[in-house]
Amino acid sequence: MVATFHSARKLALYAFALLTMLALAACDEVAAPGAGPSVESGQPVTVALLVPQGSGQPGDGVLSKSLENAARLAIADLNGRPQINLRVYDTAGNATTAAAQARKAVDEGASIILGPLYAESANAAGIAVRDSGVSVLSFSNNPSIAGGNVFVLGQTFDNSAERLMRFASSRGKRSIVAVYGNDLAGEMGYSAIRRAASAGSARLSGAVSYDISQQSVVAAVPRVSEAVKNADADAVFLTANTAGALPLFAQMLPEAGVSPQDVQFIGLTRWDIPPQTLAIPGVQGGWFALPDPVRTAAFNGRYAAAYGGQPHAIGGLAYDGIAIVGALLRNGRTDLGTAALTQGAGFQGVSGAIRLRRDGSNERALAIATVRDQKVVVVDPAPRSFSGAGS
Repeated sequence: MVATFHSARKLALYAFALLTMLALAACDEVAAPGAGPSVESGQPVTVALLVPQGSGQPGDGVLSKSLENAARLAIADLNGRPQINLRVYDTAGNATTAAAQARKAVDEGASIILGPLYAESANAAGIAVRDSGVSVLSFSNNPSIAGGNVFVLGQTFDNSAERLMRFASSRGKRSIVAVYGNDLAGEMGYSAIRRAASAGSARLSGAVSYDISQQSVVAAVPRVSEAVKNADADAVFLTANTAGALPLFAQMLPEAGVSPQDVQFIGLTRWDIPPQTLAIPGVQGGWFALPDPVRTAAFNGRYAAAYGGQPHAIGGLAYDGIAIVGALLRNGRTDLGTAALTQGAGFQGVSGAIRLRRDGSNERALAIATVRDQKVVVVDPAPRSFSGAGS
């Protein structure tokens, strides 16, 4: 038996931080503006990049540099059409500083803001500049702070849950038990699973929660087994990540009679980070969603060629922000407000298509992958584009 939880991995820590650094966004909601400041055709456009440099948190300096490098790589790919003047502002990972830097960026001519990273900072930045009409494309994955002039670029739980539920339904899965942690990330994940189930043909027939401790996870295993048996479930949907309870569940559920050969395991989070997770017997055959790995690998290769190392796992979000700005201005838009940003066709980012929604959340074209012989295998490729008008 695994004796302890795996130590927290960097990506999991960042994902949790983006979700947990909440502000009272609901108290400050405003109607989404239709247009941002006008942009003069053919003239350079100032884009502000807010990064968490100076926060004192391990890794934030490296992440900040990766975000800036990715943004500059995107600017180079535009070949001067349009011309973008990138200004970088350090937030120290602090909401008060982020708000002040956002105001400074607008005063210095920014037509749009990319970042900040943490949800509380992104919310504060959005409030600080909302009267100016400037849009904030934050790097958060927390839809709680989205809306008005604030968008989130990070991959959301709702996006992953919707994609996985659609795929599960297409593969004949009809009865699903959700397993989630009693923390903010787990409860948000469970809510996303419930919403996705209500919109599809697969039924959420049971749910088991657990506290964030090894003892509670161990105690939850027989309850999961019982729920699967009582519901005659053909799938288990787990919110746990690789830095938390996933390794324990992957080992102990098969021992309790919930075999991956009979019950499909589905993961709301990435099961391929870190790579050592792929060696766990219980994750073999499981499904999870991820950005197009071919396009992601191509970006990573180009980044390495330009800067001599791999980008941070979420560094590409800054590239996406610049790509969105570039696509709009190339297509003749004269503003970067909500009406422009939420075009139904979406945009092409480093890992595939992305579409911003009017509620400030996003939809990414995701692939469905499985683990086979300790390797990631795509079983349903990411769509190349979006259908419909968006939302």
